[in-house]
Amino acid sequence: MDSLIPYSIPVRGLRVGTHQFDFQIDREFFRRFEESPVADGQIQVHFMLDKRPDMLVLHFQLAGTVKTDCDRCLAPIDLPIANAQSLIVKFSETEEAEDADVVYVHPEIQQLNIARYIYEYIILAMPIIKVYDCFSEANRPCNLEMLQYLSSENSEPQAAPESNPIWEELKKLNKN
Repeated sequence: MDSLIPYSIPVRGLRVGTHQFDFQIDREFFRRFEESPVADGQIQVHFMLDKRPDMLVLHFQLAGTVKTDCDRCLAPIDLPIANAQSLIVKFSETEEAEDADVVYVHPEIQQLNIARYIYEYIILAMPIIKVYDCFSEANRPCNLEMLQYLSSENSEPQAAPESNPIWEELKKLNKN
C-alpha cells in the first residue's frame, strides 16, 4: 500500500468553500522520497483548501523538528523549522507548464495528492546552516569535545607567514 495515499484530497467530492486538514509527518513520510536530505522528523502540517469553481487555493502551515547534524558541533539535533506557503491550482484541459506558485490540473481530477508539496515546503523551511539556539535548553545536545577543539583552534595565535623572496623582489620594482 502506498504510504502517500493519506495525503490525497478528494477534490471531486468537495463542495465549494474552505476545507481544513491536519497531517502528522514522520520518518515513514520521508522514506517515500529518494535521496531526501531529511530522514526523520516530527512535523505538524495544517492544510487549508479553498475550493472555487475555477481553481483551488492551497495554504500550508507547518511546524516541528527534523533530525539532522549540527553544523557547529556535529551532534545529532532536532532542528526546529516552521513555514507557511500558498499554492494555486488552476484547472486546464491542456498541458501547461508549472510555475513555482501555480500548478495546472485537469478539471475532471478526482483527487489531488499534496505529499510532494508538503515535502518541498519542509525542505525549503530548513536553514542552509543547520544550527539553532540550544543554549537555553537544560540538556544541550552539543558535542562539547568538538566545541572545545574548535575554540582551541581559534584561540591560538597564528604565525606570521613566511616571506616569499619572489614577492620581495617584485615589491622593489614598484619602488623604482
